[in-house]
Amino acid sequence: MEANIDPRLPLLQHANVENKIVLLRVDHNVVKNGSIQDPYRIDQTIGTIFNIVERGGRPIIMTHVGRPKDKKTGAITVDPSTSVEPIAEYLERKLHSKIYCPKFKPEGNQGIKSIDTSINLAIRDLKEKRIGAIYLPNTRWFKGEEDKKDDRETLALQLAGLADVYVNDAFGSWQPHVSTYDITKYLPSFAGYLMQKEIENLTQVLQPERPFIAVVAGAKYNTKIGPINALYRKVDKLILGGIIYNTYLCAKYGVSIEGIDPEDVEAAGNLVEMDRQHHKIVELPYLYESDTMEGKIEGKYRVRSISEFTAGATFKYILDIARESFEDLGISETLNSARTIFVNAVMGYTPHFTEGSAALDSKIDHNAEAIKLYGGGDTLQEFKDLCPGLYLSTLDNSKYYFFTGGGTVLKAIEEGSPYGLEPLMALIENGGKSP
Repeated sequence: MEANIDPRLPLLQHANVENKIVLLRVDHNVVKNGSIQDPYRIDQTIGTIFNIVERGGRPIIMTHVGRPKDKKTGAITVDPSTSVEPIAEYLERKLHSKIYCPKFKPEGNQGIKSIDTSINLAIRDLKEKRIGAIYLPNTRWFKGEEDKKDDRETLALQLAGLADVYVNDAFGSWQPHVSTYDITKYLPSFAGYLMQKEIENLTQVLQPERPFIAVVAGAKYNTKIGPINALYRKVDKLILGGIIYNTYLCAKYGVSIEGIDPEDVEAAGNLVEMDRQHHKIVELPYLYESDTMEGKIEGKYRVRSISEFTAGATFKYILDIARESFEDLGISETLNSARTIFVNAVMGYTPHFTEGSAALDSKIDHNAEAIKLYGGGDTLQEFKDLCPGLYLSTLDNSKYYFFTGGGTVLKAIEEGSPYGLEPLMALIENGGKSP
């Protein structure tokens, strides 16, 4: 695994963890409304947890869950909908080990301001193996985690005071928050095994075997401008879906589609101009138009062809790619000729319009030779829900890889390297040594 990893990155396998408390940051952001949606991201970190324990380390685990902080007011909501307790219970069942979740009292709508000293008793139990691990509360419940001021350093120092070593295994958490970034200023810091595996497979996107095809969709164009432009320069062919595709079609053909922001259409003009020169975008020819977003209601939706997209034409909501698009000879030839395929896409407006995603996944699987790399929780969840048999068959297939953080992959593509991501830069700067 180490062959394709920057030698400056300090790795867990080189850390001394024997008889040490190890603060482990993971990306277990899989809870919605108090229930685990898909345990895949949890399962992918079990190897790191086992390695720490097997080598004599005692783990304190932490993750963020959801967005409990109101970005406008700064208020932090601490309630069961974003609790880590379902994750801890899942790990207890998987590992047959007691996992303790400490409870710290929030201060009004300011979240948790400090780590209560009552945790010291739990740490003693951890050291003496009366419990297998401690799972801290949602990191975003702590006031300092996403703060811009003094509370950041306070939280970083309190977290560092719990442990001897820090390990970052949270590939999906690329934002420089206290638990992914600031903490490295105070503890010897290392990359976990999942982080290493994600970087290893990211190499296949950044240095792909060609032809390289990418499929990207999204709910808003302006959030993906940077990654799409970077991907466009890298790919041999690019397939778009979702609102991103609708925006592109509006910009290229001068049509109007319900719900598409005119500012986004203007921004997409640059992509249209690039493609007039390089002809990399493969257009999916058949789409579902719906009169309403309330569901797939009989008589209120229809298949439309982009041959109908003439300047000045107006359309209702375009909510999915029709199956016929993937039966098109040109689309089939494009996907079948690929040697690397990267997918970060839910093609339709879920849960009502899912035909496009199911057809895409099935068509991609027909290419047995290509490396197929899927990024993003929503992309993976859709694959699992729509094609469960195919999904199960891919888990032990060396031609498939599922990233735990699709947004991180796109950010790394935009940067041109994973090592430009601030949490990884912090690990490199720390070098696995006591600051």
